[in-house]
Amino acid sequence: MAAAGPSVFLLMVSGQVESAQFPEYDDLYCKYCFVYGHDWAPTAGLEEGISQITSKSQDVRQMLVWNFPIDVTFKSTNPFGWPQIVLSVYGPDVFGNDVVRGYGAVHVPFSPGRHKRTIPMFVPESTSKLQKFTSWFMGRRPEYTDPKVVAQGEGREVTRVRSQGFVTLLFNVVTKDMRKLGYDTGPPDMQGVSGLSLPQGLPQ
Repeated sequence: MAAAGPSVFLLMVSGQVESAQFPEYDDLYCKYCFVYGHDWAPTAGLEEGISQITSKSQDVRQMLVWNFPIDVTFKSTNPFGWPQIVLSVYGPDVFGNDVVRGYGAVHVPFSPGRHKRTIPMFVPESTSKLQKFTSWFMGRRPEYTDPKVVAQGEGREVTRVRSQGFVTLLFNVVTKDMRKLGYDTGPPDMQGVSGLSLPQGLPQ
C-alpha cells in the first residue's frame, strides 16, 4: 500500500526588522506579531517580539537601525489566511511616556527567497480638537488595544489615521511540501522547497 502524501505544508520565515525612518521622532523601539488564518499554526520560533530602543543615525538619512531578528515556522493545510506581520513602533513623548508612533502590516512574501519590504506606518487620529488637546495634555495618544486589528481591515475604515514614517523589513522565505499539495506551478528551487502560485482570490 502506497504511503499517504503530506497533508500539511511548512512556511519558514527568517530575517529582520531592519530599520525605520520617523523624521519627527527618536529613541524608538518596535514590537512585532504575526496574524494568520484558522488553518495555520506556529511550530517553531517566536511569533512575537520586542526590539531594543534605538537612536537616529547622525548622517543625513537619520535612520533608526534595529536589525531585530525574525525567525518562525508555520504549518498549514491551505494558503488561505497567509500570515501577515504587524508592527507597532513606540517612543517617548515630551512627558517621557511611551506612546505609539506608528502601526503597519504586510503579508509574508508568497514566493521563496530573499525579499525586502518597506511598510508605510500610520497612527490613529483623535477626531475632535478637544480630544486632540486632551490626549496631548494627558500624554496619551489614541492607540489600538489590540494591534492585530491593523491586519484585519474590517472596522479599520471607521478609524481616522495619519501616515507617519516607514519601517523596512528583510524576509528570507522557504516553503516545504506546497507542491505535493498541488499549490505550486513554478519549477522547484530544490527538493521539497519551491515557489508558490496562489489560487485566485487570495490577498496580494
